[in-house]
Amino acid sequence: RRLFEQEQHISNIVFMGMGEPLHNYDNLIPAIRLLLDGNGLNFSNRKVTVSTVGLVPAIERFGQEDFQVGLAVSLNATTDEVRDRIMPINRRYNIETLLACLKAFPLEKRRRVTIEYVLLSGVNDTEQDARRLTKLLKGLPSKVNLIPWNSHEGSDFERPTRDSVDRFQRIVQDANYSCFVRETRGDEKMAACGQLGGGEKGVIPPRAKRRKEEPAPSGTSS
Repeated sequence: RRLFEQEQHISNIVFMGMGEPLHNYDNLIPAIRLLLDGNGLNFSNRKVTVSTVGLVPAIERFGQEDFQVGLAVSLNATTDEVRDRIMPINRRYNIETLLACLKAFPLEKRRRVTIEYVLLSGVNDTEQDARRLTKLLKGLPSKVNLIPWNSHEGSDFERPTRDSVDRFQRIVQDANYSCFVRETRGDEKMAACGQLGGGEKGVIPPRAKRRKEEPAPSGTSS
């Protein structure tokens, strides 16, 4: 509540980050109810979203709750071969099983599932991936958030080129899906999407150290 009493206005709440929200189901649901309650923080259902890697039984259970907050799912691949490698949860609930669950998920009129798709150069960012994605989403009211990978030391993945991102987005949009490219924020502190992690106390991550020592020229943006 203290956050809401400060000058900075909080307009949306998303349950995500380091950890799977649906693994903490028994605490997640009361927290959502507090956010929505008129005697609590009085948030609209449309302003609260739960993000998941795709825990099918928990998604099915979540769909039976008596509220209609948003659901976001990290898909990140269009084949089981790739998703098995980058998201081990796929070995338990593969793409076909996950999408069948999402297509059965109860949605209010004009509500959509958000599909989160982290783009990894040479892994899941091809034109074929974009076309497969549009076929996978057929019959599912959805919008797509593309998240170019935020590079960091120790990662085997690389950020795709802007041309690759734009090409992927156009293919999805041409199939009549809303598709957005997420703006990178927090990478100067190694706190952008995909960068959160532990490290040695007092050690500045290389990217953050570089930013600190060499400020970006004025007029540039992340």
